[in-house]
Parts: sequence; C-alpha cells; structure tokens
Amino acid sequence: MHNIKDLNPKEVWKHFHALTQIPRPSKKEAGIIQYMKAFGEGLGLETFVDEVGNVIIKKPATPGMENRKGVILQGHLDMVPQKNSDKTFDFEKDPIVAVIDGDWVTADGTTLGSDNGIGVAAAMAVLESTLLKHGPVEALFTVDEETGMTGAFGLKPGLLDGDILLNMDSEDEGELYVGCAGGIDISAFKSYGEEKVPAGYQAYRINVQGLKGGHSGLDIPLGRANANKVLFRFLMQAESDLKIRVSEASGGDLRNAIPRESRAVVLVPETSAAKFETLVEHYQEMYRKEFAETEPDFSFTCGKTENPDRVLPVDAQYGFIRAIFACPNGVQRMSQSMKGLVETSTNLAIVSIQHGEFQALSLTRSSVDSAKEATAWKIAAIFQLIGAEVELSGEYPGWKPNMESPILKTCQKVYQKNFGIIPEIKAIHAGLECGLLGGVYPNLDMISFGPTIRFPHSPDEKVEINTVQRFWEFLVAILEDIPVK
Repeated sequence: MHNIKDLNPKEVWKHFHALTQIPRPSKKEAGIIQYMKAFGEGLGLETFVDEVGNVIIKKPATPGMENRKGVILQGHLDMVPQKNSDKTFDFEKDPIVAVIDGDWVTADGTTLGSDNGIGVAAAMAVLESTLLKHGPVEALFTVDEETGMTGAFGLKPGLLDGDILLNMDSEDEGELYVGCAGGIDISAFKSYGEEKVPAGYQAYRINVQGLKGGHSGLDIPLGRANANKVLFRFLMQAESDLKIRVSEASGGDLRNAIPRESRAVVLVPETSAAKFETLVEHYQEMYRKEFAETEPDFSFTCGKTENPDRVLPVDAQYGFIRAIFACPNGVQRMSQSMKGLVETSTNLAIVSIQHGEFQALSLTRSSVDSAKEATAWKIAAIFQLIGAEVELSGEYPGWKPNMESPILKTCQKVYQKNFGIIPEIKAIHAGLECGLLGGVYPNLDMISFGPTIRFPHSPDEKVEINTVQRFWEFLVAILEDIPVK
C-alpha cells in the first residue's frame, strides 16, 4: 500500500489526500478557501465565506434527528510551512508528498498538515455522507489559526446556529480536551548603524543544524534545544574570550515553532583563529552531551568564509548578545491544578540581526492570564534595557475548563461504550480556537479531540494511522448520540 487514499477510513483519507494537494500555508489560503466553497456548493449545501475568509457549510439533520441539538464541527484550513534545510520545496506552489511509514503517515522532508487537515477531512466526510445519522450540522473552517487566529478573531456573531462545538484540533487520541492556554506575541525591534570591518580579522560562518524543533506549546516540555539560544550562548563566550565581531545572525522563521536552525557570520582576530575553531569544537561536544537525549543529530559547526563589508558596533553587539542570552525560553511554570500540564512557557522563536535592523520575536503561552502577562513583561523589560522598541500583540484568551459540560459527559459515555476505556480529560498547552469562539458564542458547549499526531510544526510531523480510524468512529458515534434540544 503506497497511497494514503487506500487507508481506512477511506472517507476521511481521501479528503486529507485532496488537502495535501492544495498549498495552504497560513495567510496564503485563497486556494483552499475556494476549494472548500466549491466542495460545499457541490453537495448542494448552504455554503458561504465570511469577510475574513472562514468557510461555513450547513447540513440539515438526517430524517428522525431533527430535534437534536445542533453541532458545529470546527477545524482550521491553514498549515505550518516547515521543511528541512536540504529540501527544495515551495509551500505556495508544491503539493505535500505524504508517505506511509509503518504505522504512521508523514511527509517527505516537510510538515504534513495533519494539523489540522485530519480534522478538516473528517468534517468533510460528515458533510458528504448519506449514511450517517446526525442532527443539524454546521462545519466551521477557520483561516490563519497558526499565525494569529485571525479567522477566529474575525468571526461575527449570528453566523452559526449550533449549541455544541466539536473542535477537532487536539493531538492525542483517547483524550478529551476541555481547556487550553492563551498566548501573546512579544516583538522587539531596534535599528543600528554598521561599521567597516577592522583589519586583521578572519570571517567564519557558524551553523546550528540538526535540531528537532517542533510545536512551541505541545513540545516545549520535551527539553529540546532552541537554536537561537544555543547560538547566542556561544557568541557570549566567544565575544568575551576572543573579542569576536558579529556581522549578522539569524534563526527561526515561525513564532509557533521551536527554532531548529540558526546561523551567524562573525569575524575573529586572525591571531585567535585556532582558538576560535577549538572553541566551536568544544561547544559541539558540550551541546551533544547536554542534549544527548533530545537532540541526537545536534550539529554546531563553523567554516571560514569571505569577509563581509560591515559589522555591528561594539556597544550594539554587546547589548544584543546579552539580551538574547538572557531572554526567557522554555517551560516557566507547571500547572498546580492539573498534574503534568505546563502552565506557562515562552519560545524565543525568531532572531534576526542584519542590514542595520535587530528583531527578536517570542510567543508566550499560559493557562493563567496574569502569568502570561508577567512573562511577556519580563521579556519586554530585557529588550527595553538595550533601547529596543517592544510591542505586545496578538493576545488571545485561554479556554477555561468546565468539568460539568454536558458534551463532556456525552463524550465520556460514548467513548467508554465504543472502546471499553474511560478517556482521559485534559487541558492542552497550545492555542485552540475554543477560547476565542466561546467569546463570540458564549453559550456554546465545547470539547476538543483528535487523532494522535506527533511533532507538529516540524518536518517530523506524523499522524498515527489506526488512531484516525478510532477518531472517525468516535465522531460518528457522538453525532448519533447528541441529546435532544
């Protein structure tokens, strides 16, 4: 078997395959919006696109189910565009190449888009089916979830009629999610003048590669290396010991992904070149030992390169290196109310120092709003100390658990009846759209579930095949068991 369309349940996998053929990185969703609109209209269902690009498709109840509460099936259309550095791929033009690898489906050197393509495909299968039993169903396909949740932010009241929202964007089959973290972006900017390269220096290019990266919420407790942090940790010592000068440095390209690669061009006094190369070798050995469990392919290397024309001023370099080194990153606090759940974390996602412009972008998450704000202010304070302009933006609320939720009780009963197991109830350290959607439609009873997906937001992303079958069976059973109004 080589084609994912041959996997079971075929009604879900065929739609997921179709999604992989349509480029849909965040903020570039015109093609998938048009495809979904045509899909709904082709089924003869009420279909419309709202002013921000969300696609809404409504399907009437099947005979005998008209008195059931209305259900909204919700997922997002966009995907995170990440690829390995040696992979030639254009996320705005090229289809994703899905590969069956044992018990999993993954992609060839890129993100797969199972986040949230499987959830979207399942909703499409419900809309298309003539065999399922269900009450009134609405499908809400939002846009730009991964880079700002602008679809959920822009959704207007009065467009949806349902009583229950099933978010299909969580990533552990057999678990029911009733809460999620909120988030806030912290952006620091500063311009600087450049200087001519002094005489007697040799240029080196430093490369940090081979890191796993991953989702900056779900994977943050795994202790993976942040490419920006390890690079600037080295630069701190090299500046202090060897008086290096920095020409440029950069790492990361997405706010919600742990940066996997970073690079810098530095100038080393010719008399210290051998010491510099030895220091790089020392750091590679040290980092490999330090991250032996989480980063087996860690690569920290340097090579001589042509001297650039310009370097940072000494004072600007001093401040930038120390601010990045000191910037909080990783898990900040574990939840006191739910064992094993990260309460607050932050990810130093993007750093760029080049052409006279400095920027550092972080995404902070927390299930406690006050902790989220305090962490954001701490990061802001660090960059303000070096004279950077700091902007806090894109704040979105968390989703507070409701343990008395009727749909939670229905889902627990249905799952135990169908699979003989009591599902775990959890909150997720990631930004689900439920918090925002609940703000627009405060009477919605919400829950989130999905198949098992590993390493989203990285080229290692994969979805477990047999859990897609269980996820589908569970969804079908829930729809059949929705209570009357």
